[in-house]
Amino acid sequence: MTEMIQHCGFVAIVGRPNVGKSTLLNHLMGFKLSITSRKPQTTRHNVLGILTEDHCQLIFVDTPGIHSGATKALNHYMNRAAGKAMGEVDTVVFVVDRDKWTDADEMVANRLRQLTVPVIIAVNKIDRVDDKAELLPHLKALAESLSATEIIPVSALHGHNLDHLLRALKEKMPEGDFFFPEDQITDRSERFLAAEIVREKITRQLGAEVPYEAAVEIEEWRREGNVLHISALILVERDGQKRIIIGDKGQRLKKIGQQARLDMEQLFGGKIMLNLWVKVRSGWSDDERALKTLGYHDL
Repeated sequence: MTEMIQHCGFVAIVGRPNVGKSTLLNHLMGFKLSITSRKPQTTRHNVLGILTEDHCQLIFVDTPGIHSGATKALNHYMNRAAGKAMGEVDTVVFVVDRDKWTDADEMVANRLRQLTVPVIIAVNKIDRVDDKAELLPHLKALAESLSATEIIPVSALHGHNLDHLLRALKEKMPEGDFFFPEDQITDRSERFLAAEIVREKITRQLGAEVPYEAAVEIEEWRREGNVLHISALILVERDGQKRIIIGDKGQRLKKIGQQARLDMEQLFGGKIMLNLWVKVRSGWSDDERALKTLGYHDL
């Protein structure tokens, strides 16, 4: 019996902040791996999603949004993380909006023009376009702006046309043995995923009230029978931010904890006892040493 030839490769999902990269990864994977919100800069790390099917292993890297005007150490870290991912993959998926092209998009495109690997442009949010013919001028402009292998309209949120995108990606993967076991879905630890879930709930609850000067550190991870006990420390930069996260009589922090616990129980498949508290650590987002202690050191 002839053994099937395996294909395996890395795919970077890139784009400006808040264009739908994490949502696209989650729908391609078939479950929630990368945190999402309507606020830009939600993703801070390169999150690895591993999809194995049809003798092909796609290793997705969901990158932080590339943005100009980076001033703090955290912003520089995020740009470096995205840039590094683009330089170490076999194919790039460039996610753009259905009807917008901004300076931030152009900044990403300029980086992509320096690459030699195939680039697929995923034009996102087509579910919001009633007449698909309206897309044609935008698609034509994209084709002229960037030498892409393919331009594929998709809806990351609703999963439209993602099968087309997956087929295109599989065709571009080089021959080779799988890097990971077939049942592995990410290289990130459960502690990392738990911290990201808490951070997502903070971002969704608070919006613009607390800028992206909040981080989450898992301080306790302990199993007792069928119960997983998790203690998470939320770091902010100012006393005012601490008061906002805690809320009146602790109600906002309680809601953040309730929502995070439900997501964790679904992800980890068991009972979770989650404890949250908030601490002020001034200047952490502009302190290289503090960033390393919080996990921003994988470059």
